Amino acid sequence: MASSKEYLDFILGQLSGLEDVSYRPMMGEYILYYKGKIVGGIYDDRMLVKPVKAAAERMPGAPCEPPYEGAKGMLLVEEVDDGEFLTGLLRAMADQLPEPKRGKKSGVREIKE
Repeated sequence: MASSKEYLDFILGQLSGLEDVSYRPMMGEYILYYKGKIVGGIYDDRMLVKPVKAAAERMPGAPCEPPYEGAKGMLLVEEVDDGEFLTGLLRAMADQLPEPKRGKKSGVREIKE
């Protein structure tokens, strides 16, 4: 099942307090970026984030689910209705995420207000 644009828009709205949030459509789903780094994505209308220490500490007991069959597990964000929590989560994760690999220009879409 592909994710809906409406769910993506809802999550982006919750993250509107952050600058440098972007996304990239990928096979019916959406990869989420913060400050140019992949933080997670929207998969089957679920927000999943990389299982870095900061995310695990802010969401103890969060289910670890694969975004698609055969993928590594990611942490399910259940508090998507709390924009303050989401912005704090991404800020906390930022320094623990790997730098993006430099290659050809990607199709990352910036969020314009």
